[in-house]
Amino acid sequence: MKQLARRALHTCAVPSDLSTVTHCDHDGENPAAVGVSKESVDTIWRSVESLYRTGVHPGIQLSIRHRGEQVLHRAIGHAHGNGPDDGPDSPRVPMTTDTPICYFSASKAVTALLMHMLAERGLVNLMDPVAYYCPEFAQNGKRTITIHQILSHRGGIPAIPTDTPIDVLWDKEEIWRLLCEAKPVEVDGAKLAYHAITGGYVLQRVLEKVTGDTIDAFLDHFLRKPMGMRWFTYGIDEANLDQLAQTYATGPRPTFPVSWVVKRALGGDILTVEEVVNDPRFQAAVIPAGNLCGTATEMSRFFQMMLNGGVWEGKRICAEITVRRAIQQFGSLQLDRTLMVPMRFSAGMMLGGNPVGIWGQQSRYAFGHLGLINKLCWADAGRDISVSLLNTGLPIVGHHIPALAKFVYSVCNEFPLIPEAERPLALA
Repeated sequence: MKQLARRALHTCAVPSDLSTVTHCDHDGENPAAVGVSKESVDTIWRSVESLYRTGVHPGIQLSIRHRGEQVLHRAIGHAHGNGPDDGPDSPRVPMTTDTPICYFSASKAVTALLMHMLAERGLVNLMDPVAYYCPEFAQNGKRTITIHQILSHRGGIPAIPTDTPIDVLWDKEEIWRLLCEAKPVEVDGAKLAYHAITGGYVLQRVLEKVTGDTIDAFLDHFLRKPMGMRWFTYGIDEANLDQLAQTYATGPRPTFPVSWVVKRALGGDILTVEEVVNDPRFQAAVIPAGNLCGTATEMSRFFQMMLNGGVWEGKRICAEITVRRAIQQFGSLQLDRTLMVPMRFSAGMMLGGNPVGIWGQQSRYAFGHLGLINKLCWADAGRDISVSLLNTGLPIVGHHIPALAKFVYSVCNEFPLIPEAERPLALA
């Protein structure tokens, strides 16, 4: 019966004793330093264990920081070898806190901050049309679409043509040609429609035009190296591809209308997405909207830097005003015409809300980004927390959703809102 359920739900094998598949970085956790109790840590970790027990995520990583101190740094499961279709004899590689994982769309938060850093340096004005920097983009009525519209998912080019071959995704020149020739669905920025992958290529082109360098070199020089990241690169160097955690299509297969939304947002069904993201060409490419790779602690470090007003361990990464501009709400809560759910965006971030939002209850001052729905990376200035929950399954709608929601609820509940005077960025 258990095997039948696993096949029907496309889940991985889960041992009864989770300690056998749990990795904890004890030296990297210091909750006592910021007054976080063992009970709070245990409550949050139990919610992660509950999510793992659903079987939809062969591997999970978690990093949570509070008041700048890492209070949880753990992993559970496997990076390879325990997918729904892997046999009992498949070699299993444990998931650790050092295993790189693809952030998928959570990459957008990082790429967005790079664009705001360009503006800080006076290299771009985000309110300028893209065509001011890249004149060829003006084709078919796109002359007035601004960089800011692209960042806030109001650029009118939410998807590439449906008949586009998959291998175009890692053909930089061909994807740019298609985007230049694309006819926008609208150009006034009034309608919100999530740009799953297109916007990243546009931002990349602008950045590379004004800097004369590649986007990965810019990231490396101004963010990755100053922050001491081991990974945190677009794609993975070919020599290290075997270290990247594998991604699995798990959970019940989406049916209409969910399957329609998935195809509309991602350009294919979930099995196609699984095939693409495990393709070495995708993994080694530079895809600014969707293939930054790193660990949970690296992404929580990134958001902690933003909470610090652009500072990491005494180093100024960007100006505080740059962070504020990156998280400033643009437009009201609105139905996203790609995702078909109400969303609040800044120029690059998914924003929380009151009484409840994407980042939990009373999360008005929270900002971050999802990665293929299941990866949750955010900061909440109202609670002074930075959170990164990474995982390796691609379930869309299924039995795991209550556990995922319980994790977010637990984090918000165990880290209540702090007094206004103590909040980072002085957000009241």
